[in-house]
Amino acid sequence: MVATAIEPPFRFRFPTPSRGVVTAALASLWIFNLSIDASAADTTLNSGNTAWMLTSTALVLLMTIPSLALFYGGLVQARNVLSVLMQCFAITCLVSILWLAVGYSLVFADGGAAQAWIGWLDKVLFAGIGLDALTSDIPESVFFMFQMTFAIIPPALIVGGYVERIRFSAVLLFTAAWLFFVYVPVAHWVFGGGWLSKLGILDFAGGLVVHTTAGVAALVVAQSLGARRGFPKDVKPPHSPGLTLIGAAMLWISWFGFNSGSAIAANAGMAMIATHIAASAGALTWMAIEWSEHRRPSLVGIVTGMVAGLVAITPGSGFVGPFGATVIGVVAVAGCYIAVPFVKRRLKIDDSLDVFAVHGVGGMLGTLLTAIFAVPSLGGLGLAADLTMLGQVGAQVTGILATTLWSGLVSFVIVKVVAATVGLRVDNEDETKGLDLSTHGELAYNS
Repeated sequence: MVATAIEPPFRFRFPTPSRGVVTAALASLWIFNLSIDASAADTTLNSGNTAWMLTSTALVLLMTIPSLALFYGGLVQARNVLSVLMQCFAITCLVSILWLAVGYSLVFADGGAAQAWIGWLDKVLFAGIGLDALTSDIPESVFFMFQMTFAIIPPALIVGGYVERIRFSAVLLFTAAWLFFVYVPVAHWVFGGGWLSKLGILDFAGGLVVHTTAGVAALVVAQSLGARRGFPKDVKPPHSPGLTLIGAAMLWISWFGFNSGSAIAANAGMAMIATHIAASAGALTWMAIEWSEHRRPSLVGIVTGMVAGLVAITPGSGFVGPFGATVIGVVAVAGCYIAVPFVKRRLKIDDSLDVFAVHGVGGMLGTLLTAIFAVPSLGGLGLAADLTMLGQVGAQVTGILATTLWSGLVSFVIVKVVAATVGLRVDNEDETKGLDLSTHGELAYNS
């Protein structure tokens, strides 16, 4: 018997594939590799977006110093202008340190079981955030800085409610407490994945988080502090409308970083258009109403309308088109104009630089109108997922009410604590002399 050779058991013969099978296999492999590359690209740093966010961060910081400081500084008396500049500058420094210490973590770190209401302490003092850590496709360090400049703005806005009569120590203590107990929770609710975010609220750049919180708080502080001497009949006009215009013009420019930067990407052209159009419409609206009512259009009036238009478009800047921005600028600014005499004459509250009327009312109206003009049929980019216009209006109203109540109640408690510890108001002699000299020992105009 002749033995037959057999092949080792580990060698198998495969059928020879056809050219079509090979082509299909290679094509599938190529597509698979593309999908892997695309997925990887989503998690790698985007240099274009990073460059834009660095620019936006610088622009938003410019909103507070020097833009807002000059805007407010021109509206007060000459003997108090340095005090306003000092308050804005000191708030910028104080909030920056507190944001690094714990503010950022409480807004953006995962809160676990408490996530609906507040974040946690995982990122205290920048813990656990390496150089290669990303938020979306930009460095988390850049995102941290951008959000820091946002946190600085609301306490600085509140300055306008209490200028010319508050103790500097009260400013610092109020700012620190207000940041932690008002701004941080509301920012987490909206920006940090909290309950308002889950509800589907549309607040692109802080109509609620920045402007409504600050406007309501300013009203509370102004009421608790009491009116300036001579209010309401003998309050002198702004000492330098020209200085106010310079600040307003810088605010307009820097607001592009505020709104367009909130996209956390460089493709934010529509947000920039909406921002500019609303500011223009708001300025013309305020001027037209004032011109009709007083027979003269004022410089302070037109720049106030511009700021009110910017405030009103802030929540919807990433959701509405140019048509919606125009209507929001007109309607919301008209509402702000009406709110100014209502607060001062009917409520008899000396909100000195109209923070509630411009920022509070403007932020609320802009937030509400976003639900209407975000619909695609009106040129918008769409509502929140699974919400009809009526449902979106409900979400916006819920956000307005929650933010107003929280800021109002907590700000009231903070004011009472500050009054009981360091005191709120300077004495009559220091107020008459002016805060520049009595508090800081300096004069803006030595001549």
